[in-house]
Amino acid sequence: MDFGETVGLGAIAGFAIYLGLPVGRVHWVGDRVRVCLAMFSVGILAFIFMDVTKHGEAVLETAVEHFKHHTGSFAHVLGLFALLVGGFGVGTAGISAAERWLRARRAGPAAVAGGEAAAVLESEQLARAQEGAEAARRRALQTGMVIATAIGLHNFAEGLAIGVSAKAGAVSLATVLIIGFGLHNAAEGFGIVGPLGSARPSWGWLGVAGLIGGGPTVLGTMVGYQVTSQPLELMFYALAGGAVLYVIGEVWTGMRRYGHRTLGLYLIAAGFLVGVGTDLIVSYGGG
Repeated sequence: MDFGETVGLGAIAGFAIYLGLPVGRVHWVGDRVRVCLAMFSVGILAFIFMDVTKHGEAVLETAVEHFKHHTGSFAHVLGLFALLVGGFGVGTAGISAAERWLRARRAGPAAVAGGEAAAVLESEQLARAQEGAEAARRRALQTGMVIATAIGLHNFAEGLAIGVSAKAGAVSLATVLIIGFGLHNAAEGFGIVGPLGSARPSWGWLGVAGLIGGGPTVLGTMVGYQVTSQPLELMFYALAGGAVLYVIGEVWTGMRRYGHRTLGLYLIAAGFLVGVGTDLIVSYGGG
């Protein structure tokens, strides 16, 4: 499989994420459906977290095996472990700090108390309510973009696997990986828009979110076809794992106010099983 064919098929796998994104434009859903979508996405994200940590640990285990058989150095193992810790820390605490900084910049000045007339007070209260609703919408869309970024980091690592297998001449494996990752990405589209709640994103927002979440699959395919680098792969797995864990906490906290806890837990299980099912397709091809 040549470079152009590999990149083209990687693009198909990556941009399959757009199949699930239009659900975010549906405006007639109630709280129960919002909980279902959000918790289903949490299940998918939980699987992604398990998947990236499994692959990251596999990179470390390979380095330890080389050290055990005196074909690698302890410094290499230590360096990879430091890369894992650093990437995971940036993916969790780093994103949290960035979000706090953005919210601080957007925060308006505090209201000034005074003796305004009742009509003025009511006008101010209405304005504050509107500002609060807009702030909640911005925060929901911001969380959606964080989810898209976390998924994009994960998909870059998946693209590396596609590129490496295609370069090695394993055409059947590369094809199955593309199909499996395409199914993954279609489900991940729900993972991005599910936690938005009542916030209805624009088509432009969905376009950018899909590019951030699915585009790295193409970039990873291009890099994997040209370069094989375990530290690079581990770095993206660590960043993705940390970011996904942070997002799961944010979505879970945001959805608690809607109730439907038992239903939400069932949907988490369903989302996780969908992730496992699509991964089995990849495993069937030897990936």
